[in-house]
Amino acid sequence: MSEVTVFHSPACTTSRKVVALLEAAGVKPKVVEYLKAGWTRPQLESLLRQMGVSARDILRVRGAPAEELGLTAPGVTDDQIIAAMVADPRLVNRPIVVGPRGAALCRPQERALELI
Repeated sequence: MSEVTVFHSPACTTSRKVVALLEAAGVKPKVVEYLKAGWTRPQLESLLRQMGVSARDILRVRGAPAEELGLTAPGVTDDQIIAAMVADPRLVNRPIVVGPRGAALCRPQERALELI
């Protein structure tokens, strides 16, 4: 089976459940703790293209300083949101799974099974 990557936060219940769900399905995912590893602009832009979504679609508002930074205001561009995500990885919602059938923000967690 092709490689499956989970951009994961071990503190996140949904993220832990996605890793467990994939393992139960016989998949040994590559786990990237993105809060430690951080993001690059090209990496985020590639993920957004693969998912077919905007940066706003993966912006984490709860538990992150998105509102305080003004990122939820109308008129904020994807470019501005991506720059903020690179500066503060907490602004990216999780878990994001990349598999042979595409990439997605896996909320609900069962979406991960559609990607393997």
